[in-house]
Amino acid sequence: MINNKLYYSVLGLALLTCLVGTFSIPLMDIDASQYASISRELLEGKSWIWFYDMGADYLDKPPMLFWLSALSLKVFGIYDWAYRMPSFLFAILAVYSTHALANQWYGKNIARLSAMVLATSQAFFLITHDVRTDTMLMGWVIFSIWQLSVWYQEGKWLNFILAFVAIAGGMMTKGPIALIVPVLAFLPHFLLKREWKQLFRWEYLVGLVIIAVLLIPMSIGLYQQYDLHPGKLINGRPIQSGLRFYYWTQSFGRYTGENMYHEMSYFSFLLENMLWSFLPWILFFLAGLVFSIWQIIPSRFWLNKKQEWISTGGFVFTYCILARSQAQLPHYIFVVFPLAAIITAVFLDHLFFANHWKIFKKIFQWIHVIVFLVLWVAVVALMRFPFPEVPIFIPILAIIGLMLFLWLVFRNQPLMGMPSILVGALYTVIAVNLFLSTQFYPRLLQFQMGNTAADYINQSGLDKNKIVLYGTGDSRAMHFYGKHIFQHKFQRSQIVSSDILVTSSDSLSLFQQVYPAAKLLHKGPNFSVSILTAQFLNPATREQEVPHYVILDLDGKP
Repeated sequence: MINNKLYYSVLGLALLTCLVGTFSIPLMDIDASQYASISRELLEGKSWIWFYDMGADYLDKPPMLFWLSALSLKVFGIYDWAYRMPSFLFAILAVYSTHALANQWYGKNIARLSAMVLATSQAFFLITHDVRTDTMLMGWVIFSIWQLSVWYQEGKWLNFILAFVAIAGGMMTKGPIALIVPVLAFLPHFLLKREWKQLFRWEYLVGLVIIAVLLIPMSIGLYQQYDLHPGKLINGRPIQSGLRFYYWTQSFGRYTGENMYHEMSYFSFLLENMLWSFLPWILFFLAGLVFSIWQIIPSRFWLNKKQEWISTGGFVFTYCILARSQAQLPHYIFVVFPLAAIITAVFLDHLFFANHWKIFKKIFQWIHVIVFLVLWVAVVALMRFPFPEVPIFIPILAIIGLMLFLWLVFRNQPLMGMPSILVGALYTVIAVNLFLSTQFYPRLLQFQMGNTAADYINQSGLDKNKIVLYGTGDSRAMHFYGKHIFQHKFQRSQIVSSDILVTSSDSLSLFQQVYPAAKLLHKGPNFSVSILTAQFLNPATREQEVPHYVILDLDGKP
């Protein structure tokens, strides 16, 4: 049995590591910085139900992330951590709800395992600093599933209302998927229990009314901004109805072909990306998923009163729906990671606490020793080689961490009620992410144009109304950290001598010829940090890999 000290220390350290990333890592282009910029821009707008991105109509994601983040920015100021804070709170809600749902069906030990698995999955650390809509969506959805499960067993109206409020919140975060996942979670559960009456309860109509009422503000905004002004161009395509876009095209249009995005549309894409995003638990999860499906075969697909298939059914059916989409990205599957955590925890309990399948237990142990050893070697290398300016004691600490891991594994003794291999998994993923959040990511983001250019502009006191971007691509991080929507010019003929130009370093000689008085104010790297290469990680070859931008005062006047 997992004791209190281990459980609370693991969750505390995991959340502390997430907080370190929240405060120490600059916003990464493209999505996180764009959403932060939209949230900041919302504060300057006249309406909280109309949304703009750099002054242009914005129609992609629903408003919940922008509302809550803008409110946080209003309270705490324009800081990246203030933008992230609401999502961090929803990450905590996801962990709490996962524990509560697992405890309802399996008891204390599996509930604690579930919470720890979710809080120490690699995706969890990622989505608390690279904040998109998925962090909030995860919290809304697993909370709604937990409340529906309590209502299903106890019949209390409060749980029912909270569940449908959460579904509406999720729909205002990322659309109909917030309703689809709970439906897909409970539908196979009811079918396997032959509880046909559960499929046709009149209370569901009340739930739909709750959702409809809560969606009114968002719907009014969509109607006013788009339906009353049909034909607005979004991403080069005319939009006739904002309501249709959100409630149909953005989600179901991925299957009908109406949605403009077509990428990564093969069935195994999301699973392949789980190989890294659900580390260090992915092999346990895959085995647990097979175990959960296999378990219902001897009973002829019939569950008894104490069994649940909410977690397995919810994950499997949601995965199948998402994997058939014509446009997929790795983070789309994060919404059901709480369910994956429960599936994993059930398997871990069978394997290590109930001592079933002893041969498989040894195989899993040694495979994971190798996986964790690779992770430790990788973090030692990342602390030592890519950034020589890292203080020497940091890679030394990483080596000590590696030694402690080896001691823990070969000691092979339970620690505070937890098998050593599981303690090693928890210790490894938390320590690795702590090193990455304090040392690697902050240095990596110094090669991104947006935050570094904005820092220089803020510190030098340049007139932001004179600053023009030309030929450097766009960086929403620059607009967010600069607390200003910087002007873009796309034709050289539009540029005038009074401009302060942010442009590619390749254009420097050209503009110095045209404007002999031009003064070079600043030069910095302009690397796409989300796409790392071996050449970039090698300091000896980095200079050839990294393009640069310059800030140029064309008339040279102070």
